[in-house]
Amino acid sequence: MKLFFRKIGQGPPLIILHGLYGSSDNWVSVAKSISHKFTIYLPDQRNHGRSPHDDKHDYNSLCNDLLEFADDHKLASFFLAGHSMGGKTAIYFTVKYPERVSGLVVADISPFENADKNPRALEQHKIIIKTFNELRISDATSRKEIDERMSHMIVSEKIRNLIMKNLERETDRGFRWKLNVRALQGNILNMMEGLPAPRDNYQEITGFPVLFLKGEFSDYLPDGDIPHILKIFPGVEFRVIKNSGHWIHSDNPEAVTEALLSLLDN
Repeated sequence: MKLFFRKIGQGPPLIILHGLYGSSDNWVSVAKSISHKFTIYLPDQRNHGRSPHDDKHDYNSLCNDLLEFADDHKLASFFLAGHSMGGKTAIYFTVKYPERVSGLVVADISPFENADKNPRALEQHKIIIKTFNELRISDATSRKEIDERMSHMIVSEKIRNLIMKNLERETDRGFRWKLNVRALQGNILNMMEGLPAPRDNYQEITGFPVLFLKGEFSDYLPDGDIPHILKIFPGVEFRVIKNSGHWIHSDNPEAVTEALLSLLDN
């Protein structure tokens, strides 16, 4: 699948993958702040943004998309970062192709299945999908009007702003969603899946810096998963990003910028 992407900066290549319901646009500000150090590729993952739609949406597919993207751009090795769904995609890729990765940053997600460990997250996903399906946008005259309608379904302004980044004006009137709501709804449980919890003989991945970032007020990276993560990435560094929830790149972009730049110090 040929993904839409944005390219910013100069230096060693860094691919940053957005999360569920996001797009490459979510990371432009952070990318600009490190563009003097990296050549940054910001793809829209399948069924998001301007990238193609497909009924299949799971981590194997997202991983294959990333491999095709790297090959198309002749990136033999590169730094890799991802948030939430993008973080799991980055982990899947790194486990499968460690020789292609120069450094890894995972933003506020565990590698492992989180439907049972974080049922609140699954319920929130269901509410967001319900909003996509039921919110009237085709007859709206402005984004402000859509936000007002959405506020009766989703209280959080931050989540509403994330959702509204997926709006696109129709040529004649009203708005439509850019992302593939039907595919995401049908695959939402796939997005909650993860790597199997490793045994003692799990293959260790070393040779490049690995950094996991956790939002101070987020529960997407449980403390109980840390010993298992260490079995995969024994040299991993964990950082708590202060004053942030799950969307750490929005809540504390300076700390995320610092973390990405630290890849070059190793």
